Amino acid sequence: MSVKEVFRSNSTAERDPNRGFDSHVRNRRTVVRIRGIVQGVGFRPYIFQLAGRYGLDGWVCNQSDGVEIEVAGRAEQIEQFLQDIPVEVPPLARITHMEVEERPYLPMESFRIVESRSARSRSTLISPDMCTCADCLAELFDPADRRHRYPFINCTNCGPRYTIIQDIPYDRDKTTMARFEMCSPCLAEYHDPANRRFHAQPNACSRCGPRVWLEDSHGARISEKDDALRGTVRRLEEGAIVAVKGLGGFHLAVAATHEKAVERLRRRKIREEKPFAVMFADVDGVKCHCRMSGQEEALLTSPQRPIVLLTRRDDPEGIPIASGVAPRNRYLGAFLPYTPLHYLLFDGAQYRSLVMTSGNQSDEPIVMENEEARVRLQGIADFFLFHDRDIYMRTDDSVTRVLAGMPRPMRRARGYVPVPVFLREPVPAVLGTGAELKNTICLTRGREAFLSQHIGDLENLETLRSFELTLSHLERILEVEPECIVHDLHPDYLSTQWAMQQKGILRFAVQHHHAHIASVMAERQLEGPVLGVALDGTGFGPDGTIWGGEILRVDGAHFERLGHFRQVPLPGGNAAVREPWRMALSFLRVLDPDPRHAFSDILERWPSRNVSVLLRMLERGVNSPLTSSCGRLFDAVSSLAGLRDVVTYEGQAAVELEQALVPGSEAYEGEVRSENGVWIVDPLPMIAGVVEDMRNRCSPGIISSRFHNGLVHLLGEAVRRIASETGLTRVGLSGGVFQNAFLLEHIEEHLRNMGFDVYSHVEVPANDACIALGQAFVGAAMLASGKPG
Repeated sequence: MSVKEVFRSNSTAERDPNRGFDSHVRNRRTVVRIRGIVQGVGFRPYIFQLAGRYGLDGWVCNQSDGVEIEVAGRAEQIEQFLQDIPVEVPPLARITHMEVEERPYLPMESFRIVESRSARSRSTLISPDMCTCADCLAELFDPADRRHRYPFINCTNCGPRYTIIQDIPYDRDKTTMARFEMCSPCLAEYHDPANRRFHAQPNACSRCGPRVWLEDSHGARISEKDDALRGTVRRLEEGAIVAVKGLGGFHLAVAATHEKAVERLRRRKIREEKPFAVMFADVDGVKCHCRMSGQEEALLTSPQRPIVLLTRRDDPEGIPIASGVAPRNRYLGAFLPYTPLHYLLFDGAQYRSLVMTSGNQSDEPIVMENEEARVRLQGIADFFLFHDRDIYMRTDDSVTRVLAGMPRPMRRARGYVPVPVFLREPVPAVLGTGAELKNTICLTRGREAFLSQHIGDLENLETLRSFELTLSHLERILEVEPECIVHDLHPDYLSTQWAMQQKGILRFAVQHHHAHIASVMAERQLEGPVLGVALDGTGFGPDGTIWGGEILRVDGAHFERLGHFRQVPLPGGNAAVREPWRMALSFLRVLDPDPRHAFSDILERWPSRNVSVLLRMLERGVNSPLTSSCGRLFDAVSSLAGLRDVVTYEGQAAVELEQALVPGSEAYEGEVRSENGVWIVDPLPMIAGVVEDMRNRCSPGIISSRFHNGLVHLLGEAVRRIASETGLTRVGLSGGVFQNAFLLEHIEEHLRNMGFDVYSHVEVPANDACIALGQAFVGAAMLASGKPG
């Protein structure tokens, strides 16, 4: 942001540098209030040094709503000081608001950093946790440095923030570092304005700071400090599974090239085929196994250090990654070390890559406490690498991917939270409770929407407790008391049931796909109405059916269903989500009422007993709710193409269908028609094309290509027809289906070539992790309108 932009957009009034004082007067006194990410990132030391550069007197202090500065000195020096503040900020700092006030001149003595103060409202932004900086890394491996091989080295430019903060202002006594009293050398650094650890709150060393130790699976302590680190490396080399306490929780680590160790981890964690993420020692190691663009490398090496989904090389160099790491998958989730402890796990090791998967039982939150790890990871881990710096807020690794030429989050957590999404205009304080799967929560404060870190699938009490802890923490550090709670329409979701139990507060129910499109509007600062295309697996519709292939007109609090995919039965309900062949059978029966005769050659692939049972269910309409889900269409095509009849993790059939795609221009044809005032997007002719190609022995890759191309054209035609009726030209895309790289890139290009303005997610995931943001946006609009949509 330029100097002019900061002053123009963030001052309470247009700043006149001569207002409040006579420009001919030599001396001047000015107060500056700054909000943004300005605590815990070396901002006060930066101001201290900048004031010293211009010979200014005064002070700087943290407040719970940001940073306040008061300077006195020559007018021209203060003017230059103000101009330089937003230009030379520390790497992790971000200014969102800068207000300047002139006061009558009073002489002051020197320039000081003074004790923090609490303001009436808390509007400061807390920095996310950031990877170890180059300066700390150099010290970590310098034998002459007093922090040589110390696994908790940090400074104002790196290290833990969100995961250790208990309250604000951001001072050591309000973090989990409070119990570690700094030794004399650390304290000297902390008070030295020329040192980059000047007022670095987590500052510590091996004499005074947190320590590591290694235990076996029976709780016996094996070794401590550096011996524990070296012992962990040795056991990983031997194929052991080690639970490693990290920044936001525990990882389960094994050598990524050790076939038996990876197989053992899968068996113990009960994780059949879902890919594991791999941490590589360095970028060169990633390049040995993956193809990587410059944009992907920049994302991989960014201070946020996310997991990046990369295309695997056909000709990997060196020892191959174990086949069990990402079976039947052309992509690899790769990331780099982001804490000193991670770097030390690679130092001198024979392995150059580690599987680092979330330390939890299936479907439970990531473990963050030592005793919790001993209990919940017992039977999975052979050894435990513990430390005694408490984690206050559990935070998973973020997952990203470059889609349609832009980096986009698939899971938004470490490195990105709690940075807010900035809204187009201020809104009331609203809580969005999110979806059942990939749950997040969202709190709004003025123009800021704070989307929490990934909480998980809200299907058990452990995850619900994590939901409640995250909410209470955000409410405290943001000092936000919601005026209303927004939840999903589905009455059986835990988030809905939790919302209904909250007394004395207004509650709104918002339809799932309405929230999807509203989240795009919130993120991209769009004013309605917008033509929204929401494609995903499931969402409860107000008509009692299961939605998932929707074209909506969305205008804040209100939405109208203008079109949807053809409805087909979902045989067995949720069982059809786990067994895509059921959806294939359902589409075949819609295609021909006598599938036993018309498609006997296909039905032979599936167990005859189950086929007979399902056909009777479909004939009688038993446990076969109607769905318009686009996600289930992908499942059906994946099964018909011979790729995946039964899934072991969410979205597996669609992922494998996308990955099988062989580029080509041919496309299956669908149909768009109007029925009773609603546009029907009918993929049934595409299913007929898939069946014909199967019988002609076309490869799954050709079928996938024709299906994807056909879907792009079908959606384009549906949007064109609906837009011609409504006059809407702005199209918002949301839903997990749009995490398909081919589909997103080609549908955006297709719609733009047709003259539409197209908006998709860039800051938040397109999957259900964005629902809470959309709910909060709709809830704010409902409050403004005085009634539900």
